[in-house]
Amino acid sequence: MGSQTGAALQKQTLLWFIIAVSQCVSALACGPQYELAIEAFCLAKFRLDMQELDQGQWCSWEDTVELYGELTNCTTLVADKMKCYWPNRLVDEFFIRVHREYFHDCSLSGRLLRDPPNRILGPFIIVPILVTLLMTALVVWRSKRSEGIV
Repeated sequence: MGSQTGAALQKQTLLWFIIAVSQCVSALACGPQYELAIEAFCLAKFRLDMQELDQGQWCSWEDTVELYGELTNCTTLVADKMKCYWPNRLVDEFFIRVHREYFHDCSLSGRLLRDPPNRILGPFIIVPILVTLLMTALVVWRSKRSEGIV
């Protein structure tokens, strides 16, 4: 019984090893060549396109969606031509670098985050304060009023 468990454990370990090696081999097969290709073809064009936009438009999804789509399609086409899997670890790292360079100041909605104007923020501050003071006064008034009743 113990040898069967040991054999099963060895098979499972061997299977995990084979999976890990195959992942590494597939990533390495497209490693430096794929990375250089997407930077030379895809990123170079994307940089030129982004330079044509005003930097204030970089966070506008409407202005960058087409350029971003072209960049994505380019990385896919290069992967197909080089017989690489897509998406892969290198593509993920590539897009993280692109986001750090061009979209690091953008929120998820595409708008820069800032405080609302005082005319909107004021009521959200003043109303709770007034309600708290009113409720405190009401509790004090009610407690003094009920003291005389037996």
